Amino acid sequence: MTSKPEQPVDERLIGAHDLALAALHEITPASTVGPAAGYTAEDDGAVSLRFHTRLAGYPGWFWTVSVAVVDDSEPTVLEVELLPGDGALLAPDWVPWATRLAEYQAAQAAAAVDDDSDDDDDDDDEDADDDDSDDEDSDDEDDSDDEEPKARFHAGDLDGVDIDELDATHTDDPADDDEAEDDESDDDESDDDDERERSY
Repeated sequence: MTSKPEQPVDERLIGAHDLALAALHEITPASTVGPAAGYTAEDDGAVSLRFHTRLAGYPGWFWTVSVAVVDDSEPTVLEVELLPGDGALLAPDWVPWATRLAEYQAAQAAAAVDDDSDDDDDDDDEDADDDDSDDEDSDDEDDSDDEEPKARFHAGDLDGVDIDELDATHTDDPADDDEAEDDESDDDESDDDDERERSY
């Protein structure tokens, strides 16, 4: 059984990275395309250029751009696709549950220690900030006390109104009218008594 002689690979296809990247950027953001990862020569003379992928969830996969020379013209793109590399579709090695649980607990303990140290640092910063803010508040209060005059009230004030002044200015007091009428009635009665005495 004879093997097929290997066809020579066109150097223009191996170096067509700019063409391959331009084709990739038409279907995926440039941030998802990694560096070049070699090439594969196909049986029909085409070359598949591979690039690492930066897509999340696709470890071991490669962006693959197949390029070829048709009718002695310049290289052209035949196909662009995302293909798995060797072992990308295999499950990872099995790890016993006890081992995974121990690793998880160790990670949780380390995270708790880090959180405690961060909280202590934050508390110290907050205490320092509180002290500074208290000093500023006291300074502001002192300044406001000096600048703004305080209203003076005494026991007879109600909502800033001096009740004593109201009493002094109020002349139409019904109680005063009643007292005046009582005085007049007393005068009338005394006049009547005087007239009765004179008639006898």
